[in-house]
Amino acid sequence: MNVPLWVAVPVVVLTALATGADVRTRRVPNILTGPALLLGIGAHLALGGTSGVLGALAGAVVAGLLLFPGWFSGWMGAGDVKLMAAVGAWLAFPLSVYAALAALVAGGVISLVVAARHGILVQSLRGALLLIPGVLAGGARTGTPPHSGFRFPFALAILAGSMFALWRAT
Repeated sequence: MNVPLWVAVPVVVLTALATGADVRTRRVPNILTGPALLLGIGAHLALGGTSGVLGALAGAVVAGLLLFPGWFSGWMGAGDVKLMAAVGAWLAFPLSVYAALAALVAGGVISLVVAARHGILVQSLRGALLLIPGVLAGGARTGTPPHSGFRFPFALAILAGSMFALWRAT
């Protein structure tokens, strides 16, 4: 699976711009994610026809849905989910799945580094362990999940996941 430049360049530019905005403001602007999503779907329609647009739509939906539980639980912002959906539209299915899963792994690694840097690694790991019974019980929520109070710009993890997916495709 080889990724054409008309896909790779917009993904790199989009994730780099979003990461810059997220680092500065802790927000991923809608003015970036909305048009990127529409342009990704449109580009696949124009260059790939019906199968191209279906792949882009599937990529956007699946990538966004993989991050949706993080937003629903309050662990990331809606802009992160929208950014992942826009990246998914450009990468299309199934490459968008690799990008989203790699972004989640990168987010986990980054969160460990942030927790260690702020001296709350043990507290954070303890909080994560407290989530296991609910997950094993079928995802039953038993109140608000524990938060350390520290946040990091998740667009950085999406950038890393997207670069991994592009690298994997070569």
